[in-house]
Amino acid sequence: MGKTSLLTRVLHNGAQHGCQTALNFQSADAEFFLDKFLQWFCGSIAQELNLKDKLSEYWQGVLGSKDKCTNYFQRYLLSEIDSPIVLGLDEVDQVFQYPQVASEFFALLRAWHETSKNKEIWKKLRLVIVHSKEVYIPLNINQSPFNVGLPIELPEFNESQVRNLVQRHNLNWTEEEFQQFMAMVGGHPYLVRKALHEIARGRISLSQFLQIAPTEEGFYSDHLRRHLRNLQEDSKLVAAIKQVVAVTQPVRIETGLAFKLRSMGLVKFQGNDVTPLCDLYRLYFRDNLGVN
Repeated sequence: MGKTSLLTRVLHNGAQHGCQTALNFQSADAEFFLDKFLQWFCGSIAQELNLKDKLSEYWQGVLGSKDKCTNYFQRYLLSEIDSPIVLGLDEVDQVFQYPQVASEFFALLRAWHETSKNKEIWKKLRLVIVHSKEVYIPLNINQSPFNVGLPIELPEFNESQVRNLVQRHNLNWTEEEFQQFMAMVGGHPYLVRKALHEIARGRISLSQFLQIAPTEEGFYSDHLRRHLRNLQEDSKLVAAIKQVVAVTQPVRIETGLAFKLRSMGLVKFQGNDVTPLCDLYRLYFRDNLGVN
């Protein structure tokens, strides 16, 4: 949905105001547990700031890993740097794969946010957390960093914005063709951008795209299978999406399930009812979940 692109712009703006640094969680080692993970976290940030690795000095004693990490930031990183630090944490949903690490780490970030209200040195740290909502872990509402600060949810493109993109790709479609395209992918930024890129380069025609997009032959196959795997981890979500794709009109489903499906980007609300975000999802899940 353009999260990383937005983070890049935020960090660029921060750099223009004398701030630094960024960190992408795609580089986190899957074998790390909390202590090793926090050491990697501290060491990676020190490297980004061109500071010496002092983990051996601060990672001593009987204090817990979170306290050691906090001390490393407060007594070393934040003390050494005169300018504010914009800590851009990209792809943090990579940590969601390890629930115990995730719950402790995000509680730590929330604690730092609260500390910055009272301790001057922590005001130098500005957190920007980028995450998808496709995967969930249960977090204590008072320990979550996702319900404080300024939340920014990236919306779908509207019809006018998609028309603008079609024109920028020099595609001369009829109104009927444009509406067929909109029906298939809606305003989902990734789906729209990927399709326009492929069609504009002549790799596929619009008619071919409309035919194979919701199938394993189409270039969305990895994207669609990932959503299918996430759904199949929860039988209630599977039952709910079956209800939604089985009919052509909006349907009422349990509120919590509707919220999760919307957060995953699979449905949109019409009043209190929901309908698939686009035909791509309707057709794919209908065929792959055995909906008649």
